[in-house]
Amino acid sequence: MNSALHPEHTFAGEVSHGQPSPGGGTRDWFALALLMFPVLLVAVDNTALTFALPAIARSLDPSGVQLLWIVDAYALVLAGLLVAMGSLGDRIGRRRLLLVGISGFAAVSAASAFAPSAEWLIAGRAAMGFFGAMLMPSTLSLIRNIFREPGRRRLAVAIWAAGFSGGAALGPIFGGWLVEHFWWGAVLLVAVPIMLPPLVFGRFLIPESKDPSPGRVDGASIALSMLTMVPVVYGIKELATHGPGVQALGVLAFGLAMGLVFVRRQRALASPLLDLSLFRNRVFSTAITANVLALFSYNGFILFLAQHLQLLEGMSPSESGTAMLPALTAMVVAGLLVVPLVRKIRPGFVVAAGLALSATGYALVAFGDHDAGPAALLAALLILALGVGSAETISNDLILGAVPANKSGAAAAISETGYEVGSLLGTAILGSILTASYQQHLSLPHSVAQTIPAASADQARETLAGAMELVGSLPAPVAEGLTAAARAAFDSGVHITAAIALVLMAGASVLAAVVLRRVPRAK
Repeated sequence: MNSALHPEHTFAGEVSHGQPSPGGGTRDWFALALLMFPVLLVAVDNTALTFALPAIARSLDPSGVQLLWIVDAYALVLAGLLVAMGSLGDRIGRRRLLLVGISGFAAVSAASAFAPSAEWLIAGRAAMGFFGAMLMPSTLSLIRNIFREPGRRRLAVAIWAAGFSGGAALGPIFGGWLVEHFWWGAVLLVAVPIMLPPLVFGRFLIPESKDPSPGRVDGASIALSMLTMVPVVYGIKELATHGPGVQALGVLAFGLAMGLVFVRRQRALASPLLDLSLFRNRVFSTAITANVLALFSYNGFILFLAQHLQLLEGMSPSESGTAMLPALTAMVVAGLLVVPLVRKIRPGFVVAAGLALSATGYALVAFGDHDAGPAALLAALLILALGVGSAETISNDLILGAVPANKSGAAAAISETGYEVGSLLGTAILGSILTASYQQHLSLPHSVAQTIPAASADQARETLAGAMELVGSLPAPVAEGLTAAARAAFDSGVHITAAIALVLMAGASVLAAVVLRRVPRAK
């Protein structure tokens, strides 16, 4: 088939137990329903935790860097292990790996819900990333094995992709409601009941599948991938927060050096952990770039918008989640509507238009007036969500269709890694720049500086949450001065991060339009 959007392939040499029939049946859709539980949970967990950050900040009193690591530790470990776990699933069985991941994720989530310190929570989030890396490649691989007929498989994969957007839409509402009515740990504890259905019924309804001759697992490659990801992200965070320094530059250089060693090792191995030859395909590499940047823009936006609505506009977690729901729902709808659209319009132009919409959303933030209230930011989020939903769905489809049939499993794992790397970088880079800009631009009024002790001033300068917590204990005139100063400092960071994202999205839109313009329409 000549359309890059409709790969008609299955896993080469696939071994399957349970043998779902090509025509399929009700059991197939029950299996898909069970597979959606971990997909939804991972997506809900990311956005729900963002809305719990103010409550976590008040409860555990983390530093600004620790607050970012509470989010980043999960995504960092997840991104570093996705390809490795996808390879492990090929060897021991994808259903088996899925069930191990579900059990571990639920247990660690329950332990992290009662974390007594920021360090405990960061470690718990890292462990959740370890088990979470077992979930996503397994779900997509199992869906491909269950739904062998191309049309049904495309529908199942579309539902799987919509699960991310749907989970993101539910996360703010669900997480906000839990934080408001219980405590921030309930956001993590809820993983236990959500994971029970696939854990109980998975062995009976989800057929097992594995590759009989996948090659050996290279432990050195797994270690090198982690030694690349962790130092690079840490170095970026340090540079954004504290500026150029020996430690930040040294750690970043070490990560880049490990990345070079990783690339050389993959080229030398007969069965590499990451097949670098896939990136020689311009459609594949461009679609990966679009995917990463779409998630980069979305997660960076959600990070500062959640803080703005709760800390500056005074909304409760559930109120802020409800305010964002129309935009997040629009992302789900956009992702589904563009599938038939690519039968009339070349997919590359659809991806480019989605990225251009994302750039437009950021332009409204970069050049807009934040004093007008949250309406302008929510309108920008709506435009951004429409763009992300459109671009991410089609770029993911292009990734899968741009490679040979026997490389489909590797392409799926790389696509999953792109999801997490984009989310990670959006939070780490834009979040770090936002924090650094806030700390640099916060100028405490004389009345505030004279009223509060030095320790409280340091607390206000560290994070927006710290400043707004202090506001509640100050006399009205002094509180108003601190609020105005914190708002101005935070908004300065928002303008800067929005301008950076605007340039990246606009550049990615042009790249997609140029490189992907020859990809034929779907049939």
